[in-house]
Amino acid sequence: MTVMQKKAENPIAHLTAEDIETLGKELDAIRERVIASRGERDAAYIRKVISTQRKLEISSRVVLLFSLFPPAWIVGTAGLSVAKILENMEIGHNVLHGQWDWMRDPKIHSTSWEWDHVAPADQWKQSHNELHHRYTNVVGKDNDLGYGIMRVDEDQPWHPAHLGQPVYNFLNACFFEYGIAAYDLDLGNKLKNGGHKDPEFRTRLRAVGRKIRRQFLKDYLLFPVLSGPSFLHTLAANFTANLIRNLWSHSVIMCGHFPEGVETFEKTSIEGETRGEWYVRQMLGSANISGSRLMHIMTGNLSFQIEHHLFPDLPSNRYQEIAPEVRALFDRYGLKYTTGSLPRQVFSAWKKVFRLALPNRRQPTAPATPLDDSADRPTQALVPA
Repeated sequence: MTVMQKKAENPIAHLTAEDIETLGKELDAIRERVIASRGERDAAYIRKVISTQRKLEISSRVVLLFSLFPPAWIVGTAGLSVAKILENMEIGHNVLHGQWDWMRDPKIHSTSWEWDHVAPADQWKQSHNELHHRYTNVVGKDNDLGYGIMRVDEDQPWHPAHLGQPVYNFLNACFFEYGIAAYDLDLGNKLKNGGHKDPEFRTRLRAVGRKIRRQFLKDYLLFPVLSGPSFLHTLAANFTANLIRNLWSHSVIMCGHFPEGVETFEKTSIEGETRGEWYVRQMLGSANISGSRLMHIMTGNLSFQIEHHLFPDLPSNRYQEIAPEVRALFDRYGLKYTTGSLPRQVFSAWKKVFRLALPNRRQPTAPATPLDDSADRPTQALVPA
């Protein structure tokens, strides 16, 4: 089923096919119970988060009108950074997943939301919801696993260019929103294979260009101009807030998919994959971050990445609630629940980036799977409905 089956210690060797399908039914029951209990407290939660985020952004931008003065610059930049993180993580990411579509509120709906990000929402939904969540940690299928620029498994062939992947990863972290936009476009493969001439690709590229222009004008022209003599200070504050948001988002996502202990999978692992097997792949292909309630909100509750990948369409505020139940299932079925503090998970993920930048100390255990393999992606979704 997976690359991990070739390891000396196969984490699913003790499970029968019946065990896996029974596990899937138990997870289905959790999901159905949460769906049946969604209601006013969930709606009140997301509306409160949106209201708080908007008030914080507005007040921070007002303070930055006086960013010529250092205290105003510090307070405004810090507030705007938090506002941008909240908008992207707890609001934008989760609204675009359809987690709040059940409210039937046209203002908080996956079909109408456009976020504070250079990647157009419709393109992000296609690459993230339909591809990443379908092919979680499948080498050669899930480009979120290394974003198509890094070696992510020992069984992938090493090339001297991989020596630079710590640098690639750092630059990607600094300009993460632009990296995501390029990833959504599958830009590298299109340029390499001549797909950039395709009319559909050009249409999507123009959409990205319009979004980048809009974001650039807002952050680097409109609000700095409104600041008058504080123009350069406000411009620097906006750049700093975007940088902080990008570094934070990248770190959270790296912690969810790349620390030691997270498994990767071969392309053949999803051939004929059952619902139970899909669940197991999400369980072993994700990792959590421990911390306070505030930190969970700031991560968009992606600190519960395991629960999110099991149930990507459940309201994010429910992940902490069901996490103990999910962890109990891990224990009962003898599976490893990978979690740790933010510093620990960040260190683990970066350690892996550096380790895989170097050639293997041992020979690969299986034929390597190339990262660039978008041509044979199946069209049927494996994500539970």
